[in-house]
Amino acid sequence: MVKQLNKYLIEILSILYIALLAYTLVYKKDYFYIVCLIPVLLCIIYLALFKFNYLVYFLAFVTPLAVTLQEIGLTSRSGPNLSLPSEPIMIGIMFLYFLNNLYKPINDKKFLNHPVSYIILFQIIWMVITIFTSTEILISIKYLISRLWYVFSCYLIIPLVIKSKNSIINFILAYAISLGIVIVYTLINHAKYNFNDKAADWIVSPFYNDHTAYGAALSMYIPVLMSLLFIKGFNKLNKIAIGILLLLFMVGLIASYARAGWLSLVVVLFVWFTIILKIKFKTLFISFITLISLLLMFRTEIFMILGRNNTDAEGGFANNIESISNISTDASNLERLNRWSCAIRMWEDKPIFGWGPGTYMFKYAPYQLSSQRTIISTNFGTNGNAHSEYLGPLAEQGVLGMIGMIVLLIYILWFGYKLAYKNYERDIKLLILGLFFGLITYLVHGFLNNFLDTDKLSLPFWGFLGILVCFDLYFKPKDESTLITK
Repeated sequence: MVKQLNKYLIEILSILYIALLAYTLVYKKDYFYIVCLIPVLLCIIYLALFKFNYLVYFLAFVTPLAVTLQEIGLTSRSGPNLSLPSEPIMIGIMFLYFLNNLYKPINDKKFLNHPVSYIILFQIIWMVITIFTSTEILISIKYLISRLWYVFSCYLIIPLVIKSKNSIINFILAYAISLGIVIVYTLINHAKYNFNDKAADWIVSPFYNDHTAYGAALSMYIPVLMSLLFIKGFNKLNKIAIGILLLLFMVGLIASYARAGWLSLVVVLFVWFTIILKIKFKTLFISFITLISLLLMFRTEIFMILGRNNTDAEGGFANNIESISNISTDASNLERLNRWSCAIRMWEDKPIFGWGPGTYMFKYAPYQLSSQRTIISTNFGTNGNAHSEYLGPLAEQGVLGMIGMIVLLIYILWFGYKLAYKNYERDIKLLILGLFFGLITYLVHGFLNNFLDTDKLSLPFWGFLGILVCFDLYFKPKDESTLITK
């Protein structure tokens, strides 16, 4: 009898589950959606125990499609929020990592001792320190915990999954295909409003909270998909599929009216041009510092010139392009200046430890000047944080918080150029460039927006960075003497 039960175990369980669904639908309707999630939960547990790399691919796939508790109406705007199912999976991966480390260290010491890992560790340690001086300790603790599950599930876990070129491509495509589904959904709904630029801001709901985060994800993956298009390992059918996906991403980015996304790709083109010319990073860095110094010297004249631009982000693609430099009437640009000014004033009051991780949105309102408020200003901690990955930590974690992000920015750029100039095998070189350019798009976004407190952008950012570290440690170039960035 036991043998017969084992033989038909799947069939028996399926019948029992269908019976449970029917019972729930008739007598316990409020629990129907929870019961529907049981097979998904069982699949996740199976993958976690027996196919861990597939669990990471699954996480990459579901992240663009994940929706928050607030979006589906299960919690209020002021209540707790969680992105389902991505963040529970991230939490599970973090706990699995800890449990495995209790038995035996699972990360290679070379990976943990890499400079990128040390910079991330410094950021986390300083975040822990600033929790003790936080003005909202519970909020700061929650912020730290969420940062930990992003880093553990999207960065530290990468070397355990990335074993070959194919595993890297699988990780990239898992997220890209899922995001492609979101693009199709968004374009279909956007078409109902004749691709109106105002509708672009909320049409991405429930998958993204606004069009800027959506545009940031699209711009990150466009360079990566371009690199996949030229990899030799794909047959013609696969290349056609990737080409269609790339075209879809480009159309999606244009229709998103995410100006920061457009700008970030222009910066990528410039970086690509410097790599073709084999310009050393040191030369570029000195040139950049010189340019910033000149801009600061002539900042009054520059602001006067920018103030003459009155083109608002309305009326089509051309107007949106022209409005990027409008700091006189464009509400979006002016609100960013308002948030940045608040961040600086908050830092002046608490320059060493800041107000506490994750507290900016709850504390900035009194720091708004009436002369800087816009039609979209608010006192209720909505419409995003500091709109900067650099000024946000400055206000929340003091000067060392911002220094941590700037050091990470500079090291990623140096590190990317270093890998780009090594004589790797062609396909590896293409992947390195695609991932490096993808990171650059986000680093550009970091001056205008901040999304590393979300699963949607944390996964590609930390994931891309982890893969580049793996290339540096585990993929040897043909000839080390070709390194020219020293």
